Amino acid sequence: MAEELRALFNEQFIKKLSKELQDNDPLFNQEEFLSSVYAKGWDELALKQRVRRITLSLSQSLPQEFGEAVALLKKVAPSFQGSLGGIIFPDYVEIYGLHSWEISMEALEYFTMFSTSEFAVRPFVMENQPKMMAQFLEWSSHENEHVRRLASEGSRPRLPWGIALINLKKDPSPIFPILENLKEDPSLYVRKSVANNLNDISKDHPELVLHLAKRWLGTNDRTNWIVKTGLRTLLKKGIPEALELFGLEKSEHIQVKNLTVTKKVEIGEAITFAFHITSIDKEPRKLRLEYAIDFVKANGKHSTKSFKISETSISPGEEKVYTKTHSFRDLSTRKHYSGKHVIHIIVNGEDKAKEEFEVMKRTQEE
Repeated sequence: MAEELRALFNEQFIKKLSKELQDNDPLFNQEEFLSSVYAKGWDELALKQRVRRITLSLSQSLPQEFGEAVALLKKVAPSFQGSLGGIIFPDYVEIYGLHSWEISMEALEYFTMFSTSEFAVRPFVMENQPKMMAQFLEWSSHENEHVRRLASEGSRPRLPWGIALINLKKDPSPIFPILENLKEDPSLYVRKSVANNLNDISKDHPELVLHLAKRWLGTNDRTNWIVKTGLRTLLKKGIPEALELFGLEKSEHIQVKNLTVTKKVEIGEAITFAFHITSIDKEPRKLRLEYAIDFVKANGKHSTKSFKISETSISPGEEKVYTKTHSFRDLSTRKHYSGKHVIHIIVNGEDKAKEEFEVMKRTQEE
């Protein structure tokens, strides 16, 4: 994914940015800016490295006074609305605005409406956490959904691709007032962020998230969705308290039988697996069905990842049959390696059946 996203910062993007800046400020030196961007190694730079190269190149051609530079970037930012490319504007604030707090907060609030400031706010949290958390709390009541989302996304302890907020990983309590303001947000965009924040916190403090979930669950449909999505890691781990919140009890009376799986598969192809679930219980049961695969890593060890199949219910004496496929095509987020793999069928957090299969290197085409 990162490989594909870095292509956003291509010659067309750089040319558009340069022209927009000069159109708004005749003193902007396009030639100097382009020369700096395309200096040695540009083609090899990864996504975040390209963003930072652009930011550093901008600093050479924008007004040297931070407020003036930000004012010019504000004029240009709307032309990049809805594009991840717009993260160059908050990135400029991240690098050069740490000691111009008021200007930076106004700029980050503005820029996030066109792209996202979620990465740029994190050094400000590290610089002055109480002040930044107060800002997040204020933003959580903003009329614009992008700004409200920034309040949650920017305070996530484990934001992917972002700097980890160590202090908030240790003590997430300053985050909870922000999430309280957003737990019934009308925007799904915001609610997803709240759920992801809870999921982050649950990895270090499951007891805190479970306590909050018990208090929130049942208040309304929006909040219920946040709770269930935010507890996904605890549900995958089969934490009894999380399962019980949704009526997903472990039961020896639910059985998985006849698990079959493709015994050999080449990288780039897919396995097919099938299984039966039967109930010998005396009452209906809610089921959360998942499968997990023990993937071989580059070092020969295994790493397990689980995937949701469905949530359903089963009656006494009923049998359900499932057939699924899983692709072993390499992705930007996962590379596959040859060796013995294991597939597990998990019901309500309990490993019910498993089978081995072999992944092989792709046969070279002649």
